[in-house]
Amino acid sequence: MSKRSRLEIINDILVIIQNTKGKPTQIMYKANLSYEMLSQYLSDLIHKGFILENKDKKGQRTYSLTDKGANFLRDYTIIKGFVESYGLNE
Repeated sequence: MSKRSRLEIINDILVIIQNTKGKPTQIMYKANLSYEMLSQYLSDLIHKGFILENKDKKGQRTYSLTDKGANFLRDYTIIKGFVESYGLNE
């Protein structure tokens, strides 16, 4: 089993946010990341405009995809399929 690339981790995080309520703990466990690594990725994804951080009245954070994040997921799936169809993922 090989390590995931940065793009694979970003894809995993975005898919989790898309399919859940985007709570940090859910993202951390489902993406199999430490809190420190998750914080770095979330900060980077916010800075690059892939996700938005939302806070409720109690101050609890959740994350949601932006259009840019949804477009990344679409394009990443296309590229991943292309790479796999040519056997370049080995």
